[in-house]
Amino acid sequence: MPDSLMYAQDYFVVLETNQAEQFLTASELLEKLKTVLQQMDFQDLPPDVQKIDTVADQAKYLIDTSCELDLGPGEYLQWYAVRLEK
Repeated sequence: MPDSLMYAQDYFVVLETNQAEQFLTASELLEKLKTVLQQMDFQDLPPDVQKIDTVADQAKYLIDTSCELDLGPGEYLQWYAVRLEK
């Protein structure tokens, strides 16, 4: 049986256009994604995200199912779960 630590997503490294890498907690990433989603045009969201009603649910969905969000040409936002402890 796999160890539940293998699936823990407590911390994320976040890569963003013209920014140094950041380490965020899951709640910090959720807030960051909510802010980014609120600033985006609805038509620019991926089709599966457009089907979700609230920004909070959209952000949670992205954390659970994706590791990047297309922000347009030459722009990116990527996040990867990392384990900071042994």
